[in-house]
Amino acid sequence: MATVPVHVAAFEDREITTISRGQLLWLTIKRKPLGAASAALLVVIVLTALFAPLLAPYDPLATEPEIRLSAPSLAHPFGTDDIGRDVLSRIIYGARISLWVGLLAVGIGTAAGMVIGLLCGYCEGRVDLIGQRVMDAVQAIPGLVLALAIVSVLQPNTTNAMIAIAIVIIPGNSRIVRGAVLSAKQNRYVEAAQAIGCRHPRIILSHILPNVTAPILVIASIWLGNAILIEATLSFLGVGTQPPTPSWGLMLSSTGRAFMEQAPWLAIFPGLAISLAVLAFNLFGDTLRDAWDPKLRRQG
Repeated sequence: MATVPVHVAAFEDREITTISRGQLLWLTIKRKPLGAASAALLVVIVLTALFAPLLAPYDPLATEPEIRLSAPSLAHPFGTDDIGRDVLSRIIYGARISLWVGLLAVGIGTAAGMVIGLLCGYCEGRVDLIGQRVMDAVQAIPGLVLALAIVSVLQPNTTNAMIAIAIVIIPGNSRIVRGAVLSAKQNRYVEAAQAIGCRHPRIILSHILPNVTAPILVIASIWLGNAILIEATLSFLGVGTQPPTPSWGLMLSSTGRAFMEQAPWLAIFPGLAISLAVLAFNLFGDTLRDAWDPKLRRQG
């Protein structure tokens, strides 16, 4: 019988290195200019929201009727609105509302979706059937329509808008987690843990959950941009953040639309803030996916 020589030394000399997810993300950001740009923009947005009292040149609620609808100038770089409030200061404080609503809504929606997805994927059977049918029913309603209905039933304010956005997020997240759990259950280490009698909570928390965190984080980062956009839309329609609280969507609705021709900066700057924030989160989500998706790494 013919034999094929194998050079074992070549394999013995090869070093096996492991790279953490953080290192993979850093390497991807350095390799992709858009990833680096989105990360830098997110840092700017977060720092702006955190240090709004220090960065805002004026009180966002202070009115000066004598300078109403002033065009952008050195004193007011983004101009003033119809009652003399500084637009730049309101946009800076509006970043707080957008990030606060986005982070809490995505956090709640991701956590709830993760629990439902873990239970449906691990238990399967009747639990999976009932859970997925409920998610199908919720997902059958367009997200914005569902959010509008929830806020209208509760009461138009920032907290209820956040709850509505979280409910919109749950079905999609649960499906992604369920699929990842079904895939992870096929691994031999999970079968081995079941064979030696490990309890179900330990198997889920120690063996399955760590292997589904990557897709959860990726989809959460993308949902952050969508949550900011939905919050701005709800505020624009008058069922989200209420006056006089500065909100990007509310600024577009209350003054931007009414004075579009007379003072276009009232619509341009809040709209630009929304666009940049959503774009930054979406691009950063794509960067996370490129860094942590094994299939994409092999293709690259």
